[in-house]
Amino acid sequence: MPTAQNGVRASSLGVRWIKSRHSNAEGNCVEVAGLGDGSIAMRNSRDPDGPALVYTPAEITAFLAGAKEGEFDHLV
Repeated sequence: MPTAQNGVRASSLGVRWIKSRHSNAEGNCVEVAGLGDGSIAMRNSRDPDGPALVYTPAEITAFLAGAKEGEFDHLV
């Protein structure tokens, strides 16, 4: 399977998007989807046809570890 590129139209990926159960009802959510090549795509739920950002498993692992350790808490 070809690798998806950053900025690809999210709706063109043909994947099932998921969001956290902690997301609010207004739809202001980050959604993620696993891609066939092992990479992970992210999109803004307010713009389902907008661009998707595509990350490697290692990049997502590092991001999630940082989030769990509070590295981004100062941003919210």
